[in-house]
Amino acid sequence: MAPPPLDSDYVRSFFPALNDSWAFMENAGGSLVPHTVIEAVSAYMSECQVQPGDNAAIARDARQRMSAGQATAAAMLNAAPDEVIIGPSTTRNVQTLAIAMRSGFRENDEIVVTNLDHEANNNHWRRLREHGLRIREWQVNPETAELESGTLEPLLNERTRLVCFSHCSNITGGPNPVREITALVHAAGAQVCIDGVAMAPHVSIDVRELDVDYYLFSLYKTFGPHLGVMYGKREHLLSLPGQYFHFHAEDDIPLKLNPGAPNHELTAGTAGVGAYLDALAGHHFNEPSSDAVTRYRQVFDLIRDHESALCDRFLSWAADHSRIRLVGRRRAGNAGRAPTFSFTIDGMASQRVPALLESRGIVAGAGDFYAPRVLEATGIDSADGVVRCSLVHYNTADEVDRLTMALDAIMAES
Repeated sequence: MAPPPLDSDYVRSFFPALNDSWAFMENAGGSLVPHTVIEAVSAYMSECQVQPGDNAAIARDARQRMSAGQATAAAMLNAAPDEVIIGPSTTRNVQTLAIAMRSGFRENDEIVVTNLDHEANNNHWRRLREHGLRIREWQVNPETAELESGTLEPLLNERTRLVCFSHCSNITGGPNPVREITALVHAAGAQVCIDGVAMAPHVSIDVRELDVDYYLFSLYKTFGPHLGVMYGKREHLLSLPGQYFHFHAEDDIPLKLNPGAPNHELTAGTAGVGAYLDALAGHHFNEPSSDAVTRYRQVFDLIRDHESALCDRFLSWAADHSRIRLVGRRRAGNAGRAPTFSFTIDGMASQRVPALLESRGIVAGAGDFYAPRVLEATGIDSADGVVRCSLVHYNTADEVDRLTMALDAIMAES
């Protein structure tokens, strides 16, 4: 039986910031949050803002709420809770991982990075040059702004230890075939570190099926609090040296790789993301799965189909406008792209466009979005950057039409 269509009215009822007077289209920079998250954070701070532990009922309550948030983040990845580190951000989580892995590398070992990725999965690895590592760059095809497996293979050799790339570009919206690339890297004897920030809001992530070594995403771009999540295979996490206090044992995962420990109220608030996904499952399915991982997968299937239709709507419009240079694929669907559209307008500075859109009730962005390398590789001035309109499942077809009509008007006036 085909899944039901996503009920947009029901979805939007969860997001108090949404109303018909404006359309939010800078979700790749940070999504709005449902009231279930707001309430979970508020309840924690109102009812048990204490040091979590065992010494009193209120402390046990705090610990349980944080554990529920940890379990939600893990279920979103099909991981075990102790394989998931909840830290301040993806950038900080990568920094912690790079420092922890550094002691296991030898001089002239090699790390492969890309000129596609956000700097979160780039900068800290490149800095390991200072410690004698060699950094090799896997470059995009400048015509398509995409990574190609054929150009990765020559970079892999017996000295390769790690390949870092994104599941989906935050500029192009184009997903990479993570499982296939990971298999290629593993065959060369190396590990992978995947930046999933731009993909996690749009599809169900299964780190088991992908067989990745490390996977990261940002909760604050996936309808949650301002936190980052990092998964690592258990054997890898156990083998890494701890980055917290010396008295945290080397088998104390995930805490040993979370210096300062996780934020209490925001980790507890992460359970609100699970409550939201559960509500969508209950609304759309007569018998939602009793397993959280499967339930979330069911919901993300609805999200994928809804967003694919939004993609098609925008791409059809863009195809008819010669002044629009869209970066990335011009097709939607499973083999296509996420609904993140970066483009330039011939004859107009990108930096001018967000204010013109805001005057028409649309929030979008412009710039390099911490990924200047891919812009430079494709011949775009990173100082001016691209206009980016990024959608998620609470956006609607009417909002896409509102966007395209606004862009039509802006181009007609320039």
